Amino acid sequence: MLRRIDIVGNPNIGVFIQATDDFVIVPYNLIDEKVKVVEEIMEVPAIKSSISGSSLIGSLSVANSRGIVVSPHVLDREVKQFEEMGLEVAALPDRYTAVGNIVAANDNGAIASPFLSEDAINTIESTLDVNVESSSMVGSDIIGSLISVTNKGFLISGNAVESEVNFSQEVFGVEGNVGTVGKGIPLVGACSIANSNGAIVAKNSTGPEMARVEEALGFLDDL
Repeated sequence: MLRRIDIVGNPNIGVFIQATDDFVIVPYNLIDEKVKVVEEIMEVPAIKSSISGSSLIGSLSVANSRGIVVSPHVLDREVKQFEEMGLEVAALPDRYTAVGNIVAANDNGAIASPFLSEDAINTIESTLDVNVESSSMVGSDIIGSLISVTNKGFLISGNAVESEVNFSQEVFGVEGNVGTVGKGIPLVGACSIANSNGAIVAKNSTGPEMARVEEALGFLDDL
């Protein structure tokens, strides 16, 4: 299922929400009506939480079905909550806090910004149980903001070139394509949330953008 709706009051849905095939983590201040909408579209339970006491859950974490890597400033109660969800939990050992902005991952692999340390890469690999490749994409290091990836497909910034699409396919083990959301926004990771069941994109996304998202994330295969 693919929907364009206003969830957080601005197009940066992926900054506030973390989604996998098993759960969606949403901020405490997201009203119950919108939480229900998210659950219906993503077809998984939504859990209210925070990271480092912040509502910027998508920016401060990267997750798959096995684990979650979070800001080094994560609180003990947050770690306990994620562990109770059955997740392996680790704080990024570097000084960087916006993990979700600089790493994109699914259950098959991950792409991380090249400035992350070897310790950070090892932490991501062991926590998510995937191989991590370090690379800039589209001339930028904000990998997580530029890619929306699931276990069925991925959408990467419309500015990506063919070699970057092919590289992403090799790492993530799924096919994908370039595109934008919200009338030309290239930061598709920051402005959408997605899992294998559904996706929510910025409210003012156009029809052609929606069609590209649907194709790239593999939803057409369900029809």
